[in-house]
Amino acid sequence: MGRRGAAIGIGVLLLSIIMISGVIGATPRKPVDVPFGRNYMPTWAFDHIKYFNGGYQIQLVLDKYTGTGFQSKGSYLFGHFCMNIKLVGGDSAGTVTAFYLSSQTAEHDEIDFEFLGNRSGQPYILQTNVFTGGKGDREQRIYLWFDPTKDFHSYCVLWNLYQIVFYVDNTPIRVFKNCKDLGVKFPFNQPMKLYSSLWNADDWATRGGLEKTDWSKAPFVASYKGFHVDGCEASVEAKFCGTQGKRWWDQKQFQDLDSYQYRRLRWVRTKFTIYNYCKDRVRFPAIPPECSRDHDMS
Repeated sequence: MGRRGAAIGIGVLLLSIIMISGVIGATPRKPVDVPFGRNYMPTWAFDHIKYFNGGYQIQLVLDKYTGTGFQSKGSYLFGHFCMNIKLVGGDSAGTVTAFYLSSQTAEHDEIDFEFLGNRSGQPYILQTNVFTGGKGDREQRIYLWFDPTKDFHSYCVLWNLYQIVFYVDNTPIRVFKNCKDLGVKFPFNQPMKLYSSLWNADDWATRGGLEKTDWSKAPFVASYKGFHVDGCEASVEAKFCGTQGKRWWDQKQFQDLDSYQYRRLRWVRTKFTIYNYCKDRVRFPAIPPECSRDHDMS
């Protein structure tokens, strides 16, 4: 091959390693499976939570009398938060399965996944929302590109000082950038707990409340696994993360999406988005300031 050929070969190899490392580095880490009780506890209707496989899998049960829910034991400032969920199958109209982070203050911060049930044969709607300083009204809705009732799928939030990213099976479906310079509040000093619940919301969840829950199909069951939490744990009084800048989700490659992730985000928006508040001129005649940081408003 000769020295020149060898040098070129080594250079190509190093470039390949750098490129691969860049892709891997920008990909959130896969959570580790741990039992429910490690990081979570029931919050209401304890008898409507069923445990399997030593607590590594649970089911939430909704009947005509009550739903149920759980929350994290700890509060967190920033991190990577995931849950593997298999949603209610069959006729799920009127039901909502929620997975979200929320602070417990009057001007609270909140980061929401809400799965809106539907009549049999109609697709689920995934609604996301972001509250900052008590202000929400930032709904986006998509159809999923798979049947979320047939198997478990991962739903994750990456939250750091620069952005909030919603992921479905490691595909980014939404980005909320830190726009404090535009006068938009961003969650940075209110610790949040993780919550999940299964409940009846047939006054609004399906077609604006036109489709009611069919209780003859009850009980409705949502299944969960993957209860690892990768966040900066804080007390309720804490105003900052003690390990700020030292965790993997704080590093430079997670301050923005890479080009591949933006292509995936554009794919979701082009194929599956059914509502984006940034484009709703009836509700918002003036474009909300944070929407100007949206990379794909076309």
